[in-house]
Amino acid sequence: QVPLVESGGGSVQAGGSLSVSCAASGYADRGYAMAWFRQAPGKEREGVAAINSDGRTNYADSVAGRFTISRDKAKKTLYLQMNSLKPEDTAMYYCAASSTNYYTPKLQIGSYIYWGQGTQVTVSS
Repeated sequence: QVPLVESGGGSVQAGGSLSVSCAASGYADRGYAMAWFRQAPGKEREGVAAINSDGRTNYADSVAGRFTISRDKAKKTLYLQMNSLKPEDTAMYYCAASSTNYYTPKLQIGSYIYWGQGTQVTVSS
């Protein structure tokens, strides 16, 4: 059973909005810290937004004020609402889950042990 499965994403023009979701199962749905990462072609994977079990959030400077991370524990689902999208937001977006609940959710790759397969977000100018 795949622990994390992303859905949503797609293509949109600059200034538009998109949302992505991530369904957790197995060990990945214990309700610990979760996050969204993204990776553009030729670039390293970077943390975008993270949330802990208590709902505390943390955002990369590049998306703060435009993206919103949330979770529904009952549905075991993580969400990322993306508004005012820019061409530089184009990337594969990955969901990640930790085995730890950080007070300040982490945006570092090494803080997460479960990963989804990714979903593409493309923003055209």
